[in-house]
Amino acid sequence: MRLKSLVVAMAAVASLAPIASQAQSTDNSNPWMVRVRAAYLDFQNGQSNNGQPNGVGTNNIRAQKEWIPEIDVTYFFTKNIAAELVLTYPQNVNIYSNLNGQKSGTITALPPSLLAQYHFTDLGAFKPYIGAGVNYTIFGNTGNFGGINNALVVSNSSFGFAGQVGTDYMLDKNWGVNVDVKYITMSTKVNYSAANGGANVGKLTLNPLVPAVGVTYKF
Repeated sequence: MRLKSLVVAMAAVASLAPIASQAQSTDNSNPWMVRVRAAYLDFQNGQSNNGQPNGVGTNNIRAQKEWIPEIDVTYFFTKNIAAELVLTYPQNVNIYSNLNGQKSGTITALPPSLLAQYHFTDLGAFKPYIGAGVNYTIFGNTGNFGGINNALVVSNSSFGFAGQVGTDYMLDKNWGVNVDVKYITMSTKVNYSAANGGANVGKLTLNPLVPAVGVTYKF
């Protein structure tokens, strides 16, 4: 169902293509923009444990904050309205125990986001923008990362909201520098492994704040 929702959102953006073609007929600039960023995943690490006693469940795990590479592709339907697809490759997310401070294991996360944007284009070289959309995170290596009392597993995916503010500073017609901040709602259920009964022990809410800096290229 979550994957279906993301596909529907992408289809909605694609349905604007005729409008984009008409808009671009009055604008000689190429509608594509690419950015490469270094992004910092500042995980919120909020947790709930479904009433489990202290020493058991998600109150003992957290995800390590980290830098990741990021690339996004933006298409301008008009000079102000655009859609941005944010991509990276699957990232390792280290899970730590709060009891002993040691790593309990590593999961992978592939978190593409699709956002609709409004760009303020009449401020000279500064091109600020705001955006909102959806994030779909695919988790891998989800089994047996918990070593607190029993092995734990996490859900395979997360679907949530993504919000964004940022600005490009264009050095010339094509090249610029970018500063961007996104907030993404991202969470995953935590269960005991099947060998330990499979019961749900709570939820790990990651909800990262993602500041980033990078380079912009406008075709």
